[in-house]
Amino acid sequence: MWERTLQDLIRGLRANKNDESKFIGQAMDEIRREIKSKDMALKAGAVMKLTYLEMLGYDMSWASFHIVEVMSSPKIHLKSVGYLGAVQSFNEDTDVLMLTTNLLKKDLSSTPADVAVTLNGVSSIMTADLARDLSPDLVGMLNHSRPHIRKRAVAAMYRVFDKYPEALRHGIGRLQEKLEDSDPGVVCATVNVLCELARKNPQDYLPLAPQLFHLLTTSSNNWMLIKIVKLFGSISPYEPRLVKKLQPPITDLISTTSAISLLYECVHTCIIGNMLQGPTGYSLARTCVSKLAAFIEDPDQNLKYIALLAMVKIVPTHPHLVAEHQNTILSSVDDEDISIRMRALDLLSALVNRDNLQSIVQQVLSHLVKPESSAVPSAVQSLSQHIVPSTPAKSLNAPSQSTAYRLVLSQRIMTMCSQNTYDNVADFEWYLSVLVDLAYVSNVDIGVQIRDQLVDVVGRVRAARSYAVKLMVKVLSDDTFLLHAGEPGSCSEVLWAAAWICGEYCSELSAPDELIPYLLQPETASLSPDITAVCIQSATKLFGYWASEAAKQWTESFLEDLKRAVDIMIEQMEQFASSTQIEVQERAANLLQLLTFIKRDVAMYKPKQETGFSDPSAAAFDPVSEPSFPKSLYLIEPLFSSHELNPVASIAQASVPIPDGLDLNMWIVPSMQERVAEEGDDGEVTERKTKRSKKGKEKESASRTKVKGGKKKQKEGGYQEELAPQEEETPEEKAERERLKAERLERMRDDPYYIMDDQPKPPAEDVDSIPVVRLDGPLPLPKEEPRLPGLRSSASIRSTPPPFVVEREGEMPAGVVVTPRSSTPVPLRRPTPNSFDLTGTPPPSLPSFQSYEVPDDELRMSTPEPIKVTRAKKKGTGTTKKKRTVKPETKADDNGAAVH
Repeated sequence: MWERTLQDLIRGLRANKNDESKFIGQAMDEIRREIKSKDMALKAGAVMKLTYLEMLGYDMSWASFHIVEVMSSPKIHLKSVGYLGAVQSFNEDTDVLMLTTNLLKKDLSSTPADVAVTLNGVSSIMTADLARDLSPDLVGMLNHSRPHIRKRAVAAMYRVFDKYPEALRHGIGRLQEKLEDSDPGVVCATVNVLCELARKNPQDYLPLAPQLFHLLTTSSNNWMLIKIVKLFGSISPYEPRLVKKLQPPITDLISTTSAISLLYECVHTCIIGNMLQGPTGYSLARTCVSKLAAFIEDPDQNLKYIALLAMVKIVPTHPHLVAEHQNTILSSVDDEDISIRMRALDLLSALVNRDNLQSIVQQVLSHLVKPESSAVPSAVQSLSQHIVPSTPAKSLNAPSQSTAYRLVLSQRIMTMCSQNTYDNVADFEWYLSVLVDLAYVSNVDIGVQIRDQLVDVVGRVRAARSYAVKLMVKVLSDDTFLLHAGEPGSCSEVLWAAAWICGEYCSELSAPDELIPYLLQPETASLSPDITAVCIQSATKLFGYWASEAAKQWTESFLEDLKRAVDIMIEQMEQFASSTQIEVQERAANLLQLLTFIKRDVAMYKPKQETGFSDPSAAAFDPVSEPSFPKSLYLIEPLFSSHELNPVASIAQASVPIPDGLDLNMWIVPSMQERVAEEGDDGEVTERKTKRSKKGKEKESASRTKVKGGKKKQKEGGYQEELAPQEEETPEEKAERERLKAERLERMRDDPYYIMDDQPKPPAEDVDSIPVVRLDGPLPLPKEEPRLPGLRSSASIRSTPPPFVVEREGEMPAGVVVTPRSSTPVPLRRPTPNSFDLTGTPPPSLPSFQSYEVPDDELRMSTPEPIKVTRAKKKGTGTTKKKRTVKPETKADDNGAAVH
């Protein structure tokens, strides 16, 4: 009878591409009939076809038992087909695997061909039960006379150790002996198995170091050397003496090998194995960096990627060696491969310091600038393209023009500059310019981060405030951000920072009144509400400062300029007072009322008659004599100049001491606690009313006076009051209640903490009828030379930037004891030991970077009052003072045990 073979099945699939499902359905019916046949050859052919179809995605788990039948065939070519089907379809949940234990044991004791096929198959279908039952047989196979059997047995032992770790106790010794096997294939397989096992518990394999070192210095097999070097990289952190022993042979391999894979693995092992530390590791580190730099210049993209990845790990220990190849690394930022660009950015971020920050940032910033390309090339450009072939222009879809990559570049620039509280920035005027340039060229939504950086730098660095104000004036006078505020990537949030800085440090301005029109122009209303509100607030500060400066140098010629400025401010502020945004509307309305008061005061101002002797500065600050300027000029400026805004420490809020006697968990209004206790879900309220109504009917005979005067009864459910039954109120009681209410309202009328709802509105007062009284003069200020109102003498141009001092710590609340942080490095967690324990040296702690020690004198200039902490008394407490440490709260459970 004619039966289709595997070749016929493949030809049929290719011939029936249009109706493949129908053909496969017919083929599956034939396979079901064939696999049930008693002919073992026909059954094996059906398994082969099923295995091919399983690779195409069709299920063959229904034929598991028939596969086991083929595995038990005495013929080697049929047995191999059965094992192939088992490898392809069996898993740990296959039911028939429990039937294969005796079959596998029998095949392992059969002919070498059967043993080879069985070892190949058992490595793929190994389960915990099979590993437990077959481990003695596989350990015995390690001493087989044929090398290919020993090699397969070593590979199978890895699956046994993985599924059944208890086998390591009696199998690891035999496996260690294979490192000295006469066949190189067996030794290579043993090294592979040990390298994989050492990933979990490297310290357990330290006793194998002598044998592995001998193989490292004598073997010429590159693949085995790669595994040995990997294995040493895993175990060398746990034995410092091993590092010195490994440096010479690994240095020799790095210098002499031509295999790129082995060279990279040696460099990577030197990094992770702490071989680059100390004086002996410096020459090795220089060799590794030079090799990695050659990888970066290689045209192979894979070598570039792994070289950049390895250099990132060398930078923390040898940054100066990597910095020698800075230009080579910067060239990788121009690479077409986005993954190489990202790794180059990682390396540059780790490489920056105070010396190279500016050059690196300028190079990265230049990638955000879009190249200017003309639509029609000139004649010279056309001729040069034919004479000298030029590189093709970057497409619009290049990584440098993608939004995601531009966002990463912008964030990396800010991260490099701001890390460790601007520790790498030497010139903050340059950094402020970089932030403004970034806002112009980034074309991504990074305005919020730029805004926060601008405000933070100006707040922490006093010497940079003058330049920052000058730079922010240019930003506000440029309408680029204002016109493109609604577009994505416009970075219009920079206007928030510009307005805030100019308003907060308006004393740095030479003419603050000239900046007010830019803040209050009609287009400002189209910005987001928070930006518009800050612009209004900054305009208020600028006007208040300008008015106070005009009062100090007051002359009668300033009166008309003042009236004109107030009128313009009122006119510009009226458009914001009708805004739909509550924050903008409130700020504008407040400023409008202040300006109206100043306008009326200026209108009523009458110049004083000149006397024989007049001293403007003395008259301005004399508390007895009438000032020579409108007194309302000092109305706004003191509202914003009372306190200086300084950076606040990150732990300031958490460090505020709690006053004695203050319980933060106690209710401020006790009656609210009762109300919250009585109010619950709707079902509880209904049930409570039902119970109370029943009790009320039983107490109808009691008098109303007794119910009111009785004590409040506390119920088991938490209710503290008994509601009296509702009764109709008599006219006498109603009159008495009205009288008590009127007395209470009269008593509360003058209480400033009580809001009267029915109080009639007072009639509008006539502002012109208010008599002018003497106002308290401003605080005496240091005498300054006379100058024009609202103008400040321009500062001389500096050839070198001023010394910048960064306030890194920030302000802390009064009465807080600042304790220095402990510089003890966190101990590394040792991996969980395996089930078998080898005698070895306990792993030492890895070296850590040196911590900065801050003396107590710098942290604490005076001794503040200590924080009082109430604690429960403990038994056995001594009188010795100890440093208080924060501990988690402990509670006692029902059995009295402490629970954290």
